[in-house]
Amino acid sequence: MHITLDNPASAPQPLSPYYSQVARLEQADGGALLFVSGQIAEGATLAEQSRGVFETLDALLKAHGATLADVINIRTCLTDISRLDEYACVRGEFLTGTPPTSMTFEVSRLFRPEALIEIEVVAAVSAAG
Repeated sequence: MHITLDNPASAPQPLSPYYSQVARLEQADGGALLFVSGQIAEGATLAEQSRGVFETLDALLKAHGATLADVINIRTCLTDISRLDEYACVRGEFLTGTPPTSMTFEVSRLFRPEALIEIEVVAAVSAAG
């Protein structure tokens, strides 16, 4: 088993030096699992922040040969679960295929006071061939 921790130069950089954004677990068949740290984004509204998060996730996945279509699990923290529909509309713009396994829950706050949402994902990358 080979694990690589990464902060791809082609994607927005982490907000602190205390974590890596992507953990890549190489599989025996040449494929990989990508574990992407929770991401937040700037924006005045939940929709703006959600779009920013998905754009960052997309950049992080692309740096490892994956896309949002490769996401197999998504975990979402919202500071106001009553706004779930607003988030779901944006999520539907970015995750258009078969939906991944999912967990969405409300938290009292996130590590940045202005953050309304944080999302982390796991993606499966097929072996090249």
